[in-house]
Amino acid sequence: MRAIVFDNQLQFRADYPEPQRQPGEALIRPHLVGICNTDLEITRGYMNFRGVLGHEFVGTVIESDNPAWIGQRVVGEINAACRRCPTCLRGDESHCPQRTTLGIDRRDGAMADLFTLPESCLHAVPTTVSDEAAVFTEPLAAALEIVQQSHIHPTDRVAVVGDGKLGAMIAQVLRLTGCDLTLVGRHPERWELYRRQGVTCVTVSELTANQFDIVIDCTGNPAGLATARQLVRPRGRLVLKSTFAAEARLNLSMLVVDEIQLIGSRCGPFAPALRLLERGLIETESLISARYPLDAGMHAFAVAPGQLKVLLCV
Repeated sequence: MRAIVFDNQLQFRADYPEPQRQPGEALIRPHLVGICNTDLEITRGYMNFRGVLGHEFVGTVIESDNPAWIGQRVVGEINAACRRCPTCLRGDESHCPQRTTLGIDRRDGAMADLFTLPESCLHAVPTTVSDEAAVFTEPLAAALEIVQQSHIHPTDRVAVVGDGKLGAMIAQVLRLTGCDLTLVGRHPERWELYRRQGVTCVTVSELTANQFDIVIDCTGNPAGLATARQLVRPRGRLVLKSTFAAEARLNLSMLVVDEIQLIGSRCGPFAPALRLLERGLIETESLISARYPLDAGMHAFAVAPGQLKVLLCV
């Protein structure tokens, strides 16, 4: 089958072996797959992953042990957990020590004609949600994890550092809390959507240090983390959403002195993400920069840096 594979180098293959479905898994034919910053970082060495890339998808189940799934249009949580260990039994499946992660860690991803995922990871897509919206479910769920982990008050001054792929989801989610929200970025050409939604958009040069109660870094680079740290006030919260291959330097002593709450935030809840999309509360169409067929995947990866969402059509 066709697949976009990373094995020390990115390559398009037309002869990649078809996946062998295991009991409890579904065989899925993707419709659309998004290229995200994590995919780009994997090609720079993040997680030492080897295999088929891609974890943001919408597709159709074509084989399953459960006939009810066959023919269903689905999205899927990316962590395939054992669901038997103490970590899973306490409700932390995304931190299962035996987990594999779609297109990121020991599990081939969705940038292929076919892939597999446990049925327990699947969520049916409402009929009113288009493929172009549904493919944003995974990053939208990741944005929702911020408010799942930590309450944001309507009176909080909140900054989202990074106006890229994930920042687009986070800004749209956090605005729903009623907080005083600022998006800090480098691409004013992208800001019309956020300004229309009532979000203040600025460059970092327009800000002063220590002026926000909560700062979220989703830049995907060490410089963005440094900016986020500069903006958070003493006894404020710093939420880290970025994953990248490079080393980051952070003055841990000053985190202690300023009593900063440091929160790592990763995957999030899919069902609420689908509800937000179904209710039309999150805009996605304007975030799509380009669509390419799977066969043009190499070109899609070449143009993806600096773009918002580049989609592969399978």
